[in-house]
Amino acid sequence: MIQLTDIAFDGLTPIDGYGPGFFRVGGQVLHGPVLVTSTSARIWGGYDDTAPLIALADEIDVLFLGTGKAIAHAPAALRQALEHAGIGVEAMATDAAARTYNVLLSEGRRIAAALLPVE
Repeated sequence: MIQLTDIAFDGLTPIDGYGPGFFRVGGQVLHGPVLVTSTSARIWGGYDDTAPLIALADEIDVLFLGTGKAIAHAPAALRQALEHAGIGVEAMATDAAARTYNVLLSEGRRIAAALLPVE
């Protein structure tokens, strides 16, 4: 498992690490794609599961989209739905998205991460 941070997040939900097909988030292990916010983590259904992302419109400004091992563009329909809801989306490889999420979480930013696992 790759561990991402030793920072104390004072009640927030950091991404602690990840491995093949899983994430450790706030001390909890989740298998498959995940959606992580400052207050919770849950299984996410992937690119077609837009409803839980759109529901964050009043809570976040930016969603970091972890696209797996390699960087890839966000699907156009997903990007359009998020932008229409007022949510910025930044697609990057999952490891970079997880690290960026943790850094901005520690700064108190209004962010979330939707991450595909690294296989």
